[in-house]
Amino acid sequence: MFEDWLTEVAATTGRPELNLSTDQQKLVLDLAREAAHGVARPAAPLTTFLAGYALGAEGGLDRLAALVEDLGAAARARAPKDEQ
Repeated sequence: MFEDWLTEVAATTGRPELNLSTDQQKLVLDLAREAAHGVARPAAPLTTFLAGYALGAEGGLDRLAALVEDLGAAARARAPKDEQ
């Protein structure tokens, strides 16, 4: 069901080429977790949205891993020290 949903989202947005691989899905979900725990829960969807927006403007999915690492590090740096 999850995979079908992601395929439908990609098609509905008119960008079927953006159907994420399993590895790419994990990267985005990990970023959401980092933002939720390191910053605040509402930061998760907004961070992933902004990451996607930036990827669309700056080269697409080939930059996903690097961008997720940078944003995840920033979120981890904000986390209270007892949560790290």
